[in-house]
Amino acid sequence: MMWTTLLLWLGALLSVSYAQLSETEGTGGEEEAVELFTTPRAKMAAATSDFGYNLFRALAGRDPKANVFLAPISISAVLTQLSMGASPDRSERWLYRALRYHTLQDPQLHDTLRDLLASLRAPGKGISIAARIYLARRLRLKPEYFGVVEKQYGVRPKALMGGAKDVNEINDWVKQQTGGKVDRFMSKPLGRNSGVVPLGAAYFKGKWITRFSQSGLMEDFQLDGEVPARIPMMQQDNYPVKMGVDPDLGCTIAQIQMQDDVSMFVFLPDDVTQNMTLVEESLTAEFVQDLSMTLHPVHVALTLPVLKFSYSTDLLPLLSDLGLAEFLADTDLTKITAQTVKLGSLNHKVVMEMAPEGTQYASSSQVHAPLSYRVDRPFLFLVRDEASGALLFIGRVVNPRKLRI
Repeated sequence: MMWTTLLLWLGALLSVSYAQLSETEGTGGEEEAVELFTTPRAKMAAATSDFGYNLFRALAGRDPKANVFLAPISISAVLTQLSMGASPDRSERWLYRALRYHTLQDPQLHDTLRDLLASLRAPGKGISIAARIYLARRLRLKPEYFGVVEKQYGVRPKALMGGAKDVNEINDWVKQQTGGKVDRFMSKPLGRNSGVVPLGAAYFKGKWITRFSQSGLMEDFQLDGEVPARIPMMQQDNYPVKMGVDPDLGCTIAQIQMQDDVSMFVFLPDDVTQNMTLVEESLTAEFVQDLSMTLHPVHVALTLPVLKFSYSTDLLPLLSDLGLAEFLADTDLTKITAQTVKLGSLNHKVVMEMAPEGTQYASSSQVHAPLSYRVDRPFLFLVRDEASGALLFIGRVVNPRKLRI
């Protein structure tokens, strides 16, 4: 009875907040956005996040029954490097619109992004980012572009020689940038027609503030229409979270605090289902910022999967869904080369670990938590930098059996 009462109260609290937000959007959404994101860095973080949510929706929609993962900030970083070589009147404008920069009105856009990336790379946040442009040497490249990108972002675009040596060069660089955690980024040579090859990679292992006392116990993870999967879980009673229920989305949402002002949001559907379209479509920087201010602090008996996985894909086919069809058809990179050029791929790889370690123990003095939050069925999660609001990582776990490291 106590569990039901509290959960309904949390749901009512969250629903009221969403209704208030909807009313504000209906009468002056632009004003609300200004109130939420007031500094250049916060606005930049919101733009990179909204780009990330759009890219995630495109990726998730490609196969609704698949596990999908994304570190959007690495793709924002590399496409921004690419924009520095684009013609201002055409290709740069298209890229800025897809990256959501057209909303910023920031004359120091590149400085703002550089400072944001530097803050996100702080060691305690647990994320390593690799983002770089590779270019075919045959393009008669303009050296000015190399210097401009290196001066602004601290990474120099690289000319490719062709063949297996390029694969080794790329793999070694990505591995070095991610502390050895993202290995074998590429497994086969680039295609002969690969002129421009942006790539983004990331590794994430955030540390919880509150540790889990039990870990590794094999338990059932419910699957939609299949026999449950046996996977390792981590569990802790009296775990501090912020939580609420969204009846419209049909899910319970928990925000779990991590070290260095990072947190994880978990969206757990009410039913065992692979269909998370409603949740995926709701995600925006503004929506998640509102959640962070609305979810209610509680203590729960928390159970999470112990996940270690890697995921790689070519994101290039998805760019058309983000409004870049014209850019891909007529890629004008006049600051890089005077020749006609095409993007060969947009390779992306992420590696993530969810482990039980933490710096603090859960309180043992409290009464046993009346609420239980058990993530034992398909779910969606995202990792956010609370200081800036930037989306670091987002994923959908449909079937842990198909995860690989």
